[in-house]
Amino acid sequence: MKTNAIFNIGMVLALLLGGVFGFLNLPFINRFAEITGALFINMLQLISLPMIFLAIVSTLTHMTSLREAGILLRKILKYTLFTTVISATIGMILFLLIQPVKSAEAAIDSVPKQASYFSFLLNIIPQNLVQPFIENNVLGIAFIATILSIAIVKLPNMQSTLLRDFFEAFFAALLKITSILILLMPIGIFAFMIQFVQNIRSEANQLEQLLIYSICVIAANLIQGLIILPLLLKFKRVSTIRTAKGMLPALTLAFFSKSSSATLPLVLDCAKNRVGISDKTASFSFPLCSIINMNGCAPFILITIFFVCSSQGIHLTLWEMIPWIFLSTLAAIGNAGVPMGCFFLTTTFLIGMGVPVGLMGVILPLYSLFDMIETALNVWSDSCITIVVDKEINAPTSAGYRLLKKIFKMGH
Repeated sequence: MKTNAIFNIGMVLALLLGGVFGFLNLPFINRFAEITGALFINMLQLISLPMIFLAIVSTLTHMTSLREAGILLRKILKYTLFTTVISATIGMILFLLIQPVKSAEAAIDSVPKQASYFSFLLNIIPQNLVQPFIENNVLGIAFIATILSIAIVKLPNMQSTLLRDFFEAFFAALLKITSILILLMPIGIFAFMIQFVQNIRSEANQLEQLLIYSICVIAANLIQGLIILPLLLKFKRVSTIRTAKGMLPALTLAFFSKSSSATLPLVLDCAKNRVGISDKTASFSFPLCSIINMNGCAPFILITIFFVCSSQGIHLTLWEMIPWIFLSTLAAIGNAGVPMGCFFLTTTFLIGMGVPVGLMGVILPLYSLFDMIETALNVWSDSCITIVVDKEINAPTSAGYRLLKKIFKMGH
């Protein structure tokens, strides 16, 4: 808790000092911010692609241990995919309605023309194992990770366990690097805030677009959390108010901690003791959902990719946008609890498309707020999915018991 408090204070100070020095417009400070920001972006690019690969392999190779759960697992996956696809769809609809970047004139003229969007999709199957990592081809990396995971699962138990443990350890090492990078985040935020203020000073139009972009991301999360998920509960005849009241302590902690994993112990306690979800369902569903259920992540990935592409003069047609509903859904599910995973994944997609990612540095100071809302939404969607699954699993037994009881009474 003390470390988190110091980190939060550091983030606040970085934002404040970055804003002050940005308005002071000191040349040597601006140069420091430019170099620091570039180094920070390079670090993000360095760990992004290996993280995607290892996250997918680590997650898929452990799926065999979940097969015994049978119906429970299928129901959780069904509602996870359903709600995440809806969340991404809401993000696309809001982007089309609000249009954070309204015209091609807002694009940066110096950006070179990019290759066809569909040529990016054609690179799903790479020519060799190394090529996608060199060319920043995220779909190729995902393809390699998927087929490798399937192969590992099909191996004899000893070999499968050996490879699974190897990739899990490799992934843990990469997460350790990520944790170190996060400790340096205040320095990066300081640099990006200076650049952010400089961008505001140089072009007021960008501030308006960034504000509209932020509204778009936040609105997508609020609609999902306050309308779509309550409708799911209502359709399944579950009290939204009772569920929300029971999970409120966990939702509050999720909002301020920005960590689904750190909130998990309190989530389980609230679910079992305050909401009344069965121990078996809660103990299985919440840890799984904390890994794969990312309702808040999907719209951020989709909206941010569209926003950055449009800002760079790369305007996608509606038919080119639709596949991103599913790509952002799969990316969100593959996030696997990575710290700042949504930001890293979005950056990775943009790199793979050949889109300049400098604007991600401007978005980064805003991501702290987005992350708070997204984490709370993720925990709320975990709760909704778990209580719905718990009711469906236990409903047949309860209904059968009531029917037998009714028949017994009629017989007497």
